[in-house]
Amino acid sequence: MTRRNWIAGLMGLLATGRTAAQVSPAVEREPSMDQPMQAVRAKLRAAFPYPVTTVSGAQALAAWERIRAEGKGWPVIVGDDEGLDAICDQFSIDTPSILSPGAADLPVQPVERIVATSRMIAMPGDLAKWQGYDSSLVPANGPWPARTEQGEMTAATDLLTGKPYDRVHIVTLPTRTSWEVPAYLRWGGWNACPPAEYQCAMLRRWQERYGAELVGIDRDTIELRVKRRPRDRAEALALAHECYAYCPDTVDQGVDTIEALAATLMASDWWFFWWD
Repeated sequence: MTRRNWIAGLMGLLATGRTAAQVSPAVEREPSMDQPMQAVRAKLRAAFPYPVTTVSGAQALAAWERIRAEGKGWPVIVGDDEGLDAICDQFSIDTPSILSPGAADLPVQPVERIVATSRMIAMPGDLAKWQGYDSSLVPANGPWPARTEQGEMTAATDLLTGKPYDRVHIVTLPTRTSWEVPAYLRWGGWNACPPAEYQCAMLRRWQERYGAELVGIDRDTIELRVKRRPRDRAEALALAHECYAYCPDTVDQGVDTIEALAATLMASDWWFFWWD
């Protein structure tokens, strides 16, 4: 998949549409933007088929818990306005007619087929069958860190300032199983990021072993919360190698060594994956 930057199609596009976001009264309306950008945003969001709830960043996790407890679907925090736009854009990447009427759309895999395919994938070994997998990558090794800080949820936070976003969007998908989320969002399949069926297979494995639940997802990150951490260093190191095969940037552009990643997996209930 070639990632599309929806901003590139803004200029000269005159269109109208209705946003799919259901904004809470306590949250202010979106900042003003130029008319072409509004048109693209409206079209992408109108074509997005899942309900969206908007809250403040400080309320995001509590709202996620509430929606999940209602049992009407699986909620996932997609970040601020830019994060929601990115999710909507990726969802529609194979249907260019949304932005350019008359353009030829590509075949889109049904969710059921993606989920069924994922059930036939045995992780982590089958990851090597994906054409984007690079077997030459070797994670860096190092000493076990003397101290590891516990992680926390970042899906509702501006990483540059460390402050919660003013506005955060939560998408609710028609499933009660969090590992199916990438299938519904058509998420993955660019650069070193595995496609949706591999995403589902890995998340299913970690849900079964560690009680991992997908809480946050945006343009290029996935955030999981786990109920059971690795029990000892040996298990944590084996899991860290799985995480590296799945997302090399966790080490290469993250914690620097496989031991540091393993220590993080033992210390935190939050797992964070990022693909460039």
